[in-house]
Amino acid sequence: MRFATVEYKGKSVVGLVDKAGENVTLLKGITDMNDLFRSTGKPDASGETVALSAVKLKAPIPLPLRNIMCVGKNYIEHAKEFTASGFDSSAASAADAIPTAPIIFTKVPQSVIGPNEAIQYPTGVSDQLDYEAELAVIIGKGGKGIPLDKTMDHVWGYTIVNDVTARDIQGKHKQWFLGKSMDTFAPMGPFCVTADEVDLKTGGIKCWVNGELRQDAKFSDLIFDVPTLIATISAGITLMPGDIIATGTPVGVGIGFKPPKFLKKGDVVAMEVAGIGKLTNHVA
Repeated sequence: MRFATVEYKGKSVVGLVDKAGENVTLLKGITDMNDLFRSTGKPDASGETVALSAVKLKAPIPLPLRNIMCVGKNYIEHAKEFTASGFDSSAASAADAIPTAPIIFTKVPQSVIGPNEAIQYPTGVSDQLDYEAELAVIIGKGGKGIPLDKTMDHVWGYTIVNDVTARDIQGKHKQWFLGKSMDTFAPMGPFCVTADEVDLKTGGIKCWVNGELRQDAKFSDLIFDVPTLIATISAGITLMPGDIIATGTPVGVGIGFKPPKFLKKGDVVAMEVAGIGKLTNHVA
């Protein structure tokens, strides 16, 4: 199932999107996507059905309950390109490029924007703006110390997150929080989908900038897969329903090109995962 948060008649509401992606049926008793993650029963989709084209599509989780947990350098070729860029404070040399344990950082909830909304160019703060297409895991069942073989029982589903990054800020401060948490730096969407909609074994993610394919990878290429990430994070942190884990970006980010292909005002970034849909944003 695919769910959307839409603006309808001046209110933010949650709805079930049909298979064709043309209509959305408003849910009864659910006004916030986080309520859906906490619910144990089947959502009541007996509300009004309206055309998606007639409503404003918002970020599926407009304000996450906690910081978005993110994973750095989780595809081998991206780990190599990032270390080679000179901006990687997590590696001393190319020989140290591939992490031996998941690298976890966070983005603030207030950095989230929805489909077709503008990524605001941080004029006067950064001039090295980059994109990162990522599959994001949504936790449905909380827990701490989750055994590896039970981790997928805790996954509600998935969405797409663009982990927008100010590379110069990332390099200057030698950590990743500030350069990744600026306003509008977490485009999300277009929908939240239940776990059965995405095949982690055969599925993958693609990213285009102005129509040019930049990223194209399979989820099976992750260095640390979804179960490992959940087990690692939950070892000492209690995961909660609605927690979001962005699983890392593949090779092909702007910093990886020579010379780098940083985002400019007017650029259009689109990323797609089969089963979820396409997330498109522009730089303003």
